[in-house]
Amino acid sequence: MKNFLLFFSGVLLYFNTLNAQEEPTVDDMTIKGQFETLVRKSTNYRQGGKRYEVVRLLELEAFQKNVLDTISAANNNISELQATIAKNETTLSSLNTKLDETSKKLGEVTSEKDSMSFFGLMVSKGSYKLIVWSIIFGLLVLFVLFVYKFKNSNALTQLAKANLADVELEFEEHRRRALEREQKISRKLQDEINKNKKGA
Repeated sequence: MKNFLLFFSGVLLYFNTLNAQEEPTVDDMTIKGQFETLVRKSTNYRQGGKRYEVVRLLELEAFQKNVLDTISAANNNISELQATIAKNETTLSSLNTKLDETSKKLGEVTSEKDSMSFFGLMVSKGSYKLIVWSIIFGLLVLFVLFVYKFKNSNALTQLAKANLADVELEFEEHRRRALEREQKISRKLQDEINKNKKGA
């Protein structure tokens, strides 16, 4: 009976050794899935009132390798993402600079579009319109004043001409009367001279 137990223990130990040399089969390849598989395949025993889990070394090493590979891949991914972020930040900075330049140029173009050159000075369209309309209004006022002065002067000129014509008529009439008087006086004088000659 003792030999049978020894033989049976040896067979069990042999099959356990064969099973230990097999590669672990893991359905879920995530770390969590591998860990759950590792715990599920582990055995436990009690010694001194404490519970222990027995894990096959091959499966533990495979799990460790997978964890390290995952961490390495994650670190590589982090490095790649950081490089991408740095590249994107550089691109973003460049784009912001170009945007600032474009905004500045757009502001200048808008300012030029909303401004006009007036005697070599750039003035806004509103100011330009105000200046132009002020000049037009000023010229219109001057024109109205000129027309008023012209009409007034023309009326005064016509009045002066009419007065001059009247004065000329009066003068002509006065000259004619004076000439007639002078002729009368001359005739009277001549008559007196003639009388005096006859009386002498």
